[in-house]
Amino acid sequence: MESTQRITPCLWFDDQAEEAVELYTGIFQNSKILNISRYGEAGREIHGKSAGTVMTIAFELDGQTFTALNGGPEFKFNEAISFQVNCETQKEVDYYWQKLSEGGDEKAQQCGWLKDKYGVSWQIVPGVLFDMLNDPESKKSQRAMEAMLRMKKIDIDELKRAYAG
Repeated sequence: MESTQRITPCLWFDDQAEEAVELYTGIFQNSKILNISRYGEAGREIHGKSAGTVMTIAFELDGQTFTALNGGPEFKFNEAISFQVNCETQKEVDYYWQKLSEGGDEKAQQCGWLKDKYGVSWQIVPGVLFDMLNDPESKKSQRAMEAMLRMKKIDIDELKRAYAG
């Protein structure tokens, strides 16, 4: 029997769940669509969707299970929830930033945060950032924090220079 993740984030889309899942599974390695369920006639007076249209898609991004729901326009994404993408190298930071920010709101880009074209918030974070910010009393940590606060996409070399002084 396959192990099931206990907590699965569910992303509520108006009607772009399939398009978003195709984008996300195309960006992250070790990703796949697990299951697609479709609306039937039951409940149509409530959900307003045509029978046969996509209701939910279960999918994995780099082994993490998610659900995408076409639930209608009632709810929108906001920054209260975001997904952190932990990166080891600047090449990874650049890759995920470019892929996920394409078509998104450039005004929402700050300190490694971005919104994709669906309004989902992502944090593209190099692990070294956490190491540098670990001691908030250190002058090195404070310089790294000040440098990060001026960035949109995180620049690891610039963080290292700031940290070193």
